[in-house]
Amino acid sequence: MLQSIITFFERYSFGVCTYLGERFSISIAKIRLFFIYSSFLAVGFPLIFYFFAGIVLDIRNFVKRKRARALDM
Repeated sequence: MLQSIITFFERYSFGVCTYLGERFSISIAKIRLFFIYSSFLAVGFPLIFYFFAGIVLDIRNFVKRKRARALDM
């Protein structure tokens, strides 16, 4: 049961932690722990940043896909 929940969130999450980990060469687990601990200390502000970064990354990926399709034609 717990594994299916973890798999669901990993599949449908925004990928912010993965992007930041690859970009700055930091462990993804450390970034996730940072977001968890800082959200308790800062009363949810990091969650707002996480969702905003997820939306920006999603739009960025959408634009990249559209450009690739336009160049394929």
